[in-house]
This record gives sequence, C-alpha cells and structure tokens, in this order.
Amino acid sequence: MTIPYHILIADPISKKGILELETSGQIRIDEKYGLKEPDLLSIISEYDGVIVRSQTKISRKVIEAGKKLKVIGRAGVGIDNVDVEAATENGIVVMNTPGGNTIATAEHTFSLLLALARNVPQAHVSMQRGEWKRKNFEGVELFGKVLGIIGLGRVGMEVAKRALAFGMKVKCFDPYLSPTKVKNLQVELVNNLEELFFDLDFLSLHVPLTSETEGIINKENLKKCKQGIRLVNCARGGLIRIEDLLELLKSGWVAGAALDVYDPEPPPADFPLRGLPNVILTPHLAASTVEAQENVGTEIAGMIIDFFCHGIIRNAVNVPSVDPKVLSILSPYMALGEKLGIFMSQWIPNRIDELVIYFSGKINEYDTSPLTRAVLKGYLRKVAGKEVNEVNVMFLINTLGINVKEVKMSSAGEFTEIIGIEAKTDGLVFQAASTFYGKSHRLVQLNFNPIEASMEGILLLLENKDRPGIVGKVGTILGEHAVNIAAMSLARAKAQEKAISILNLDNIPSPEVLAQIRNTEDIYNVRLISL
Repeated sequence: MTIPYHILIADPISKKGILELETSGQIRIDEKYGLKEPDLLSIISEYDGVIVRSQTKISRKVIEAGKKLKVIGRAGVGIDNVDVEAATENGIVVMNTPGGNTIATAEHTFSLLLALARNVPQAHVSMQRGEWKRKNFEGVELFGKVLGIIGLGRVGMEVAKRALAFGMKVKCFDPYLSPTKVKNLQVELVNNLEELFFDLDFLSLHVPLTSETEGIINKENLKKCKQGIRLVNCARGGLIRIEDLLELLKSGWVAGAALDVYDPEPPPADFPLRGLPNVILTPHLAASTVEAQENVGTEIAGMIIDFFCHGIIRNAVNVPSVDPKVLSILSPYMALGEKLGIFMSQWIPNRIDELVIYFSGKINEYDTSPLTRAVLKGYLRKVAGKEVNEVNVMFLINTLGINVKEVKMSSAGEFTEIIGIEAKTDGLVFQAASTFYGKSHRLVQLNFNPIEASMEGILLLLENKDRPGIVGKVGTILGEHAVNIAAMSLARAKAQEKAISILNLDNIPSPEVLAQIRNTEDIYNVRLISL
C-alpha cells in the first residue's frame, strides 16, 4: 500500500509523537536532524510537510524549494525560525503549539524565584570550590513577601497560584483583563505600573514583546520599586533594558536578577551580566522538561494527522480555516474589520467585559466568523503584538475574560455594508461602525452618532464640549507646531452637549503638543490613533 504523505522531522520530538504519526496509516516519516539550509534545499522537494522545533530554520529559499510542502509544524510557541510570510505566499499552513509548555515555564520561573531568594547557584559553586561560607549566602524567605507579576495570562496565572501556595502576597498588572475575570482572582490587580512597583519584594515578567512592553523594565521603573527588589524574566529578553539593570545591580538597588531569555539569543560572550555575583542566568530552559517536550511533540503530531487525514486545520498562525473561494470574497471585509478593531483598541478603555461585533450586507450570506476573528486580531494587536493571528484570537480573548458576541443585522440604515463594534464595560457602551467608500475605509458611526472620517494614517480624536472655538484652538496649536490637518469630522447627539471630533493629520504631533491640547478648556479626552 502506498502511504500518501511524506513528512520530514527536522528536530527531535517525543517518541510518543513519532509513534502517533507512524501509526496513522497515512503518513511516512523521515527523521533527519542538524540540517543546514543547503541540506534542506537538496531534499525538501520530497516532502509534503516538515516538523521543527527551534534549531532548524525554514527560510524562504527552503519554502520555495519545497514544491510539495503543504504544512510546517512548529513543536513549540515561537515561530522565529520559520518564514511565515513566505509560507503564506506559497499557500503553506504554519502551525504551532502554544499551550504545551505552560506548566514547565511557570515551574522554571518559580525555580529561579527560589534560587534567587536563597542564593542556591552561588552557594553550590562555592561548595564545589571546597569552601564553607554560610554567612556569604544568607537569603530571604518568600513567605509574607510581595510578588509583582506583569501579565496575567496562562503562565502568569500559574506562577501566581504557586506564589499564593508559598504564602506570598501577589500583585498583578494586566490592563487587558476584564473586570469580571479580575473579581474571580485571589490576587490584587492594580491599575498602573507605578502602583504595582510601590512595595514589591520580587517581580516576574509574563508578557509578549510589543511596542508597549519593549524596555518596560528600565531604570526609571526600577527606581519606583523599593531598594532590594529581585527580578525574574522567563518571557522575552527585549522587556529589559540590560544597561539599566546592570547599573542598578551594581549599585545594590536591585538585589538580584534571574534571566532565562535574552535579546539576542544566545547572548554574546561579553553579555554584561555574566559574572555578576547577584545574577542567575539559564540558557532558555523554561520549556525544557520531559513533560513539556512530550506535550508539544504529541500535540504537533495530532495536528499534522488532523491536517492530512481529516482536512482539519488547528493552531495555524498564518491562515484562517476558510474555503479559498469564500476567503477571496471575505478578504476586503476582513481588512476593514481589522482596521476597525485597531481603531477601537486605541480609543476605548483597556478593560472591557464584552465586545459585540455586528455585520450588515451581502457578507451575511457567508460564515462571518473569519470577519469576527479579523476584528479581534486588530483589537488585540495592542495587547499581543505580532503573536496575535486569526487562529489564536479566540484563545487570547478568552484568556482576557472578554465575552464576544457576533450579530448579523438585516439592515443598518442608510448603509448596505456595515461592520460595527460595541464595547461594554461598567455600564458604559462604546460604539463604532465602518463601511467602504469605493475601496477606501470610512468610519461612519461613533457612539451611534453619524460621522464621516477616513480610517487611514494618523487620527486625532477629541472628546469635548460642543461649543464654538474649540476646534479652532486645537487647529491653532497644531499649526503653531507645523502639524497639518488633512480632514476633520464631527459626531454629536445634540448641540452644545458632548461632541467627538476626529482630525486626520499629515504628521504625528509631539507629546508636548498633545499635552497642550489636553489642557485646553472643555476638552475631556485626547487620543492619538495610528492606522
């Protein structure tokens, strides 16, 4: 019997995962490890799919040489070693396994926390030298201490549970968790980083690397902590400004740091934290457990089997599970929906309970779930950065505790094609709706009031009292600083009440200009929105 599908396993995965592939009856496998690009280029044309971990790089050249390739499976979370753009261009599905190493990462974080508190690695090295210096390694207890956690997703939650079991007080900062989910947590959730940093003994990081989180641990923020803070990072290397941490470790303001991740990886030989007595470094071991590797190995094997044997796509990072013909019809609406989601994320409060996404027009003849995912992808970009995609959006939105409803409307007034969002929190509703003007995207409703604004480039959104002269004052401030207004739109319910003005700008105003506008009388809110 001819086995139809041929898979290359280019990095070691668990034996259980390999066995599942072999016994599927549809898949023939080759295990070839340590392949470099020239090696891959010479053989990749034979295979329908390839499975990698982090060692093997699947470049554009390899993808374009893989004429039969239909799927690339990454046994792990990160996909930095796969050219996803090239895979997408060539119609190849890229899958990963985001949940298999949660417990391993949480346990490694806590291992470093304990090692940092009790100077375990330093004491071990001293004993290996034949020394007996008990006084040099006096530590601190975790019981009764305050642990700060930035990011309360899967791993952050597991770390919090372990800290509570050790009798620690846990404070968390995660501006995107819904108020409803916060009420069910046995931790203190704070509203800003300054409040989090105030009285910490330990700090652990569990957020993705985005424009908001890059360099979040810097001298300014660490100085907001009390002297003697200890820091653990098993998330992303770029979260920390290493030069700032180095300075504060040497001064004693930071008592110790334990790092498992770096930027770049591996860190260079002259990495400045090497050799410091109050620093613990591990080579990205968070997911390196037998159990985690078995989890991701069996998970990726099951996904490959589903793909080839049952036509089911799971955890794809580059394409939604939609028929290609339907996808070509929905693609313009998905682009509009994603743009609306990006707009909403920069306008409304971070913490919300519910998102209602509604559609009107011929798109209602199709399955609109890809449109919902596109809207959520735009909305979550601020939270998760490049890690968000059409497939993992539902998982991420559920992690935040946000309820999502999808509504198909028979009519939306004067517009035949509408994509709209209502965001609800604490009894408040924020609403926006968009449509097409030709091929361009337009915002046509804001808080249920008519408006007409281009959804392109830089938008300055003002909430203000509706009275003469306010827009003129704003225009004067912008003009004085060489910021040109390309267009302006106004939404209001009644004259002389609250109004929302949207100014399309040709360039980005400085923080000082925005502060000057905020200080203008009768302006309640100023938002700079980048589309």
